[in-house]
Amino acid sequence: MAWATPLNSKSAVDAAGATLVDDSLTEILSGDPSFGNRQTLEAWDKYDHALQVVNNWRSSHNFPLNTFQCTLRRKARQVDPRSLIAQRIKRISSIELKLRRFPSMKLAQMQDIGGCRAVVRSIRHVDGLVQRYEQSDLKHALDHKDDYIRHPRSSGYRGVHLIYRYNSDKKETWNGLKLEMQFRSPLQHAWATAVETVGTFIQQALKSSQGEEEWLRFFALMGGALALRERTAPVPGTPTQKTALVRELRQYARSLDVERRLRTYGEAIQTTEQPGVQNAHYYILALDPGAQRVTVRGYPYKELERASNEYLVVEKEIKSIPGAEAVLVSVESLASLRRAYPNYFLDTRVFIDAVKRAIG
Repeated sequence: MAWATPLNSKSAVDAAGATLVDDSLTEILSGDPSFGNRQTLEAWDKYDHALQVVNNWRSSHNFPLNTFQCTLRRKARQVDPRSLIAQRIKRISSIELKLRRFPSMKLAQMQDIGGCRAVVRSIRHVDGLVQRYEQSDLKHALDHKDDYIRHPRSSGYRGVHLIYRYNSDKKETWNGLKLEMQFRSPLQHAWATAVETVGTFIQQALKSSQGEEEWLRFFALMGGALALRERTAPVPGTPTQKTALVRELRQYARSLDVERRLRTYGEAIQTTEQPGVQNAHYYILALDPGAQRVTVRGYPYKELERASNEYLVVEKEIKSIPGAEAVLVSVESLASLRRAYPNYFLDTRVFIDAVKRAIG
């Protein structure tokens, strides 16, 4: 299989990223290009060119990402034989959102274009996995470590991130590309995917701490409750005493009608699996919350290039659909797909159970 390689300079990649978030193009691009004037058509050409550059840049992360995922799978299984491993290439919509949130950021500097994740049995297993990396002799350079378990985000997010720069004396083409690994416990994973599920339905970027204050406060409190349950550092800005925490959490859970709303989301979703998904290695998940449908497309290991190209096509197709999302991922099997990405199936059952336990 031929792996994608960077075809453009980093300055060209940065320029393409700037085009994606160029506000002067927003109004022009909102029109129909087939009926537009010359300015509209030129704007669409510029935007499409930028998409091609960005797609090549993110696709170029696939080879180093696959390398990291294989190592992660081996190390995680040594710590927890039942660990869940997955990898994904960042969505265009997520790239745009991040560039808007951090105006000084350049696309070529973004650390999580390619990411892989391990969900292991407990905090102790997370620590064990981190320790294996810190004591290993990897040639890749550790850029930095973010420990959001010892230092949780005020949003309630917890987990450990290791960011590496790929380095190889045999495959120098990809040297310097950044990749992010996330290590989570099942409760941390349930929290993070529930945030994305609710954010999808209310069409707000809760994951980026943007949106309705009630929901943001609820998830911060729930993060605090899970930290208390796992006996780790409290979430900043939430009550440190259990009685006060539970009291406030219960108020928000009731006012938002959390359990009923989350169950409704999951029960309504319809899944469409296209031919070939049973023995696939890569998957494109496309969620249309308005139609209450998720479509799963599967691709063999040797068809990553086709999957990457079709990923971009799907993203362009759903761009005008409110709340719609698509992602290109890789997991061991179709059975583990729902466990790794429950937010695309609007599946929050584990999180609902955690809420019920937290509030009694």
